[in-house]
Amino acid sequence: MKHEGILIVVSGFSGAGKGTLMKRLVSKYENYALSISMTTRGKRAGETDGVSYFFVDRPTFEETLARDGLIEHAVYCGNYYGTPREWVENQLEQGKDVVLEIEIQGALKIRERYPNSLLLFVMPPSIQELQARLGKRGTETPDVIRARLQRAAQEAEGIEAYDFIVVNDDLDACMEQIHEIVRAAHLRPGCNKEFINQLKGELQALVKGEK
Repeated sequence: MKHEGILIVVSGFSGAGKGTLMKRLVSKYENYALSISMTTRGKRAGETDGVSYFFVDRPTFEETLARDGLIEHAVYCGNYYGTPREWVENQLEQGKDVVLEIEIQGALKIRERYPNSLLLFVMPPSIQELQARLGKRGTETPDVIRARLQRAAQEAEGIEAYDFIVVNDDLDACMEQIHEIVRAAHLRPGCNKEFINQLKGELQALVKGEK
């Protein structure tokens, strides 16, 4: 069955490892495309336009937003960030499964716009492990770790809205589990409308004796 790609929305607690998981997934399998955000912040050393981000000025971003050119957007530290709709939909039409890392509120908005999107929530094996992972980074103070755990408690209230929970205990095993979930998601009727309509048409033609 020929099909379009699926928009995969990945959320998870800070420290759950979702970023590392997605990079490995995209690196190993050719059918995935990691979403590229548009931003108004300046380009940093080593960053490439169209690879790291789509770097634009504020008027360009606001014009894109005004013409419904973003599927979601946010403001962080005074700069705009958003996901370009045209880029995402072009990738989907080419059969690519587009991976978008985003928080819960944005994920739910995307589900409204793209009913066949797949929502995955990445979790650590336990809260104790989450706390330990945040501590191992060595870059965050106890107050920052506490704030991240408080944020996790708030995010936990929306987990029921997701399609699947994946537990990141073993990185490679979790990555493969996500890949299998996506493969199964392609078999949902809503993701195969063209194939189903063709099948229905052929059946109707047979019944009418046209074939």
